[in-house]
Amino acid sequence: MGAPAVADRLELARGLLRRMEDRSAAVRPAPESDGRVLPVAEPLARLLPGGGLRRGSTVALPPASAATSLLFALLAEASAGGAWAAVVGRPGLGLVAAAEAGVRLERLALVPEPGPDLMAVTVALLDGMDVVAVAGAERAGVRAAERQRLAARARQRGAVLVALGAWPGADLELSCADVGWRGLGAGAGRLAARQVRVRVHGRGLAPGGRSAGLLLPAPGGAVAAAPDAEVVVPHIEKVAG
Repeated sequence: MGAPAVADRLELARGLLRRMEDRSAAVRPAPESDGRVLPVAEPLARLLPGGGLRRGSTVALPPASAATSLLFALLAEASAGGAWAAVVGRPGLGLVAAAEAGVRLERLALVPEPGPDLMAVTVALLDGMDVVAVAGAERAGVRAAERQRLAARARQRGAVLVALGAWPGADLELSCADVGWRGLGAGAGRLAARQVRVRVHGRGLAPGGRSAGLLLPAPGGAVAAAPDAEVVVPHIEKVAG
């Protein structure tokens, strides 16, 4: 693919940034008073070190049946509080589901098909967005050195880089397991909510991480704690020397 195509994709990313800036007459407000942590919904805040998404960090969401809902849950409170977000490499992203989950679509930029220019597009977006979610890094041939470059860019710009897929070296990894739907009984009924166990591992947490049962999505589309669910913080046994 030649230089014109690369230039077109970069111009798309920069055009998204300009349109986002034009939509706000004032300076972008900091979602938190100190600006260092972007807020998330309370059930997720209990799992994350610092109670939210730390600016400058990289968060990985491995593939799972509830990964997209988890992404929306991470973006909802931040966008409602004034943060700007972008999603790169997800052409089938459901905007209706995103809106139902609480994501402010007027603060969401999409680059569905970055092609081989994923790196350049993501770097451009990290310069102006608070949260940039990236899918397809493996397909685009992003190497370890390039992952480190993106993580460094996020740190420099105070953005949060969310990797949709495997991302060795991420500060945090959020994964979904034990997925099951509520609302069906004896083969009949309506799907009302999906219950999952969200596990978090990474910096700022004990080696065993944390986990909790969540409704993702809960009735209405947002995230909620599963009934009777408790955050599990593994106990660390002291080994006698």
